[in-house]
Amino acid sequence: MKKLYLIRHAKSSWLEEGVDDFDRPLKGSGIRDAHNTSQWMEQQGFTPDLIVSSPATRALHTALIFAKNLHYPYGEIKLKEAIYEAEVKDLFKTIRKLKDKYNSVFLFGHNPTITTFVNHCIDHIIDNVPTTGVACLNFDVEHWADLETEAELLFFDFPKRRIQK
Repeated sequence: MKKLYLIRHAKSSWLEEGVDDFDRPLKGSGIRDAHNTSQWMEQQGFTPDLIVSSPATRALHTALIFAKNLHYPYGEIKLKEAIYEAEVKDLFKTIRKLKDKYNSVFLFGHNPTITTFVNHCIDHIIDNVPTTGVACLNFDVEHWADLETEAELLFFDFPKRRIQK
C-alpha cells in the first residue's frame, strides 16, 4: 500500500506587482493555515516518509512549514520542477519514479492539477482542493512504478472545514 498526500500550496499574495508567478510568496493567512493544517496532521499521526514539492516559492514555503511541524528534515525535501505547471500525466510520471522505500509521500503542488489528479483517481468528484487543502489517497500497490489511476480517498481536509466543525 502506498499513501499519497496531495497538498495544495497555502494562500499566496498577489500584492507585489512585477513578481513572477513562480516567485509569489505566501500571504499571512496562508502561513497561518499551513501551520494549523500541519499541526492538525501531526496530532492525527500523519507523517511523511518523503516530502516532494514544486520549487515555486509558495509551494516550497508551504512544504517547509509542514516539515517543521511534522519534524521532517528540511534538507530532505525533494524539489521537482515537473510539478510546477504540471498536467495530470506529468504528476503520474513524477510519482511513478518515487523509490519504493517511501510508503507515505507528501506532495506539494498547484491547482488545477491537484484537484484534477484527485478526481482522476477516485469514484466521485471534489469540486476544488482549496489552498492548504489535503487529499490523502491510498493506492493498492507495492511499487510506485505500478501506480494506476484507482485509489481510495482516505480523507479530504482543508482549513475552513476544520473551522466549520
